[in-house]
Amino acid sequence: MATLVKKIISTVKAPAAMGPYSQAVLVDRTMYIAGQIGLDPSSGQLVSEGAKEQAKQALINIGEILKAAGCDYSNVVKTTVLMADMKDFSDINEIYKEFFRSNFPARAAYQVVALPKGARVEIEAVAIHGPIQDASA
Repeated sequence: MATLVKKIISTVKAPAAMGPYSQAVLVDRTMYIAGQIGLDPSSGQLVSEGAKEQAKQALINIGEILKAAGCDYSNVVKTTVLMADMKDFSDINEIYKEFFRSNFPARAAYQVVALPKGARVEIEAVAIHGPIQDASA
């Protein structure tokens, strides 16, 4: 059986991990990006109390992690969106479409009781490292 290589992906352009986990882990060509909340990486504080602004910053943070691995949003194949309030769903979708414009990744979305630092939204992603060609369905 061939040995797979596990590589830790890290960048100072996204918030540092708040616990014993990595910003992302690349195994073979699959990258698992840890949940990102709307933290400004320079201040370590939430960008605002609003779900839209926090979703935008979370997706910017994911973008910086993708860049650190030589990827972009087109490499993302799956996301999970965690919300403090399902009423924020349409606002988050509005922001989400600014980052994922076509051939959208698969996604799950859940309302949860609480998120770190009192965040309104957390987004995690799975991406494929390297070139990807979209095929017609």
